[in-house]
Amino acid sequence: MKISQKDVEHVARLARLTVAPEELEALTGQMDAILGYVDKLNELDTEGIEAMAHAVPMSNAFREDELKPAIGIERALQNAPVAGDECFTVPKVIE
Repeated sequence: MKISQKDVEHVARLARLTVAPEELEALTGQMDAILGYVDKLNELDTEGIEAMAHAVPMSNAFREDELKPAIGIERALQNAPVAGDECFTVPKVIE
């Protein structure tokens, strides 16, 4: 597939990119090479290949929910830089 500078300008405009005229020729060559590699994929025989979402078979990676006791206020606040009234104390950020 041959891509033109006009195509590159159009893609840049869609992406809201400003492309300097001196960059246009280099980008045209790069995009043409990229599309050439992608076009090679059309040469692959994919007959009988099942579509997949992952290259490796995946099963549910989540663990079962388990009820556990809370860690407690003392333990939760033990590494707090400043704590008071059983809460974290932080600087005021809204006036």
